[in-house]
Amino acid sequence: MSMGFEECAVVRDGFPRPIPETPSNVLEQFRMTGKVVVVTGAADGIGYAVSEAMAEANANVAMWYNSLAEVHGLKTSAYKVDSKGITYSAARCKTKQHALVSNPQEVQDGIKKVMEDFGRIDVFIANAETTLEEYRKLMSVNVDGVVACAKYVGEVFKRQGTGNLIITSSMSAHIVNVPTDQPVYNATKAFVTHFGKSLAREWREFARVNIVSPGFFNTKMGASPLGINEAYRMAVLGRQGHVKEIKGLYLYLASDASTYTTGSDVIVDGGYVLP
Repeated sequence: MSMGFEECAVVRDGFPRPIPETPSNVLEQFRMTGKVVVVTGAADGIGYAVSEAMAEANANVAMWYNSLAEVHGLKTSAYKVDSKGITYSAARCKTKQHALVSNPQEVQDGIKKVMEDFGRIDVFIANAETTLEEYRKLMSVNVDGVVACAKYVGEVFKRQGTGNLIITSSMSAHIVNVPTDQPVYNATKAFVTHFGKSLAREWREFARVNIVSPGFFNTKMGASPLGINEAYRMAVLGRQGHVKEIKGLYLYLASDASTYTTGSDVIVDGGYVLP
C-alpha cells in the first residue's frame, strides 16, 4: 500500500539505525583479520579461489574441503562431511575444510564443529557446485544444501547478533542458456537467488545476505566442449572468466567494505546475459 507525504512523515522508533563502526580507510575495510569464514564447495574452482581470497585477506577460513595453511600460514584444520558423518583431522594452522553436503544433520554437525574450533562464524559462503544432471541430486545439492546451510548458520548468526551469508547462484538463474538444455539446473539457481533476497529481509536485524551469480569460468563447471564456442560468442568479452576475476567480489561482500550491501545479486559473466 502506497503512502502520502503525511504518512511518510511519521517518526518511527529505532530509525535511522547507527552506521557500523568500521574503518574509513578503504584498504583497512577489506582486511579480514580475526574473522571466521566458512566456504563450502571449496575443493577447487571458484570455491577454492574464494577461500584463497579470504586467506589472503588474513581471515581464518573454515574450508569445507582443501587447505591453504601452508601457503598463507593461517590456522587451519580439515573436516570432511560424508554419508558416514564427520571425520576430523587437524592441520598445523587455522583454516578448515568440508564438502558441500545436502544432509541437514551433517550440515548442522559441521557448523557445530566449526563453532567448537573457532568460537564464532562471521561469514558463511554457500558455494554449491555439482556436475550431476539428475533432478533429485540437483535439487538436493543446489537447493536443499543451501537451505540447510542457511538454517543452521542463521541460528548462529542470530545468537551472535551479527553475520554474513553469501550464496553462490548462477547467471542461469536469469536466463535460459544455450545450447545446453538444463531447465532443472536453471530453476534451482533461480530458487536460491530469490531465497537469498528473501533472507536478506528476514534476517535484517542481525545479518546481511547477498548472492553472486557467475557465468562461465574456466573450471570443471565451465562451458562444456560442445558449448564452448557459443559461450565465447555470447559473452561480450569473448572468453570464459578466470577465477582470479571473481574472488575480489566475494572479499568485498565478506568484508566491512560492504556493510551497506544486502539483498544484492551480482552477475559476473563477461556480459553473457546482455544480448
